[in-house]
Amino acid sequence: MSDTPPRRITVCADDYGISPGVNRGIRELIARQRLNATSVMVVGSAVTRDDVTSLQGAVAMNRDCAIGLHVTLTAPFHPLTMHYRPLLDGLFLPLGKMLRAGALRRLDAEMIEGEVSAQIAAFITLFGMPPAYVDGHQHVQTFPQVRDPFLRAVKRAAPEAWVRQSGRIHPLSKRLDAPKALLLDTLSATFRKRAAKLGMICNPGFAGAYDFAKAPEFGALMARFIDGLPDGGLVMCHPGYVDDVLLDLDPFTDQREREYAYLASDAFVQLLDEQNVTLSRTP
Repeated sequence: MSDTPPRRITVCADDYGISPGVNRGIRELIARQRLNATSVMVVGSAVTRDDVTSLQGAVAMNRDCAIGLHVTLTAPFHPLTMHYRPLLDGLFLPLGKMLRAGALRRLDAEMIEGEVSAQIAAFITLFGMPPAYVDGHQHVQTFPQVRDPFLRAVKRAAPEAWVRQSGRIHPLSKRLDAPKALLLDTLSATFRKRAAKLGMICNPGFAGAYDFAKAPEFGALMARFIDGLPDGGLVMCHPGYVDDVLLDLDPFTDQREREYAYLASDAFVQLLDEQNVTLSRTP
């Protein structure tokens, strides 16, 4: 056994609330202590009182598990605020259009802040407490013209919450092989600076972005994600069971079941032991 204190990391399952099957998978992994955070989509269809109560029951069996808010500002979901714009066919803009609108400064900061505030308020109503942390579906919290109103809303409505940044800390030479992750590194650098200016805490390291379409072997990916992740770092994941609700909402399907299978396996426990890593409530 190593004499070095274990690194404490967060393994966070995104998208609780997107579908019953995803919810069930996340709850099972929390109860088995294979996750120590999950981010809830309050605009999802699977955030009934039963879904909330069941999640709280799973967390009661894993006191290291934090529940956060997964702020959602992209299609195919509806805003909570009545006058939110821009929309496309009554829904938030798709991911690419949302990023482009922010880059071209076509978003309204007041509407973004109002929608984020409404989602925080909905979380508090559902769970009876503020979120432990706040992040963004499809990393929208890091986008231009979104990050500032996002941070202001969290600072005001959930001042004790930390916020998730999506950037890696590895040298540039080790980051050039993953274009998606490299874009997140760039967006997150500004996000971290803005958060620090407001005195807000971010996770010091991040991993978990990969090309879902290639359906890579998740065990090998997880080993790469954890290797070199600093104490307090976070690994994002998307485990769950595929159901009809998910099929109607999200193209990321079968890989969720592969992620679930690995996280539920003995191989994941062995990897944590080999890497001298423990799951704890950090940062």
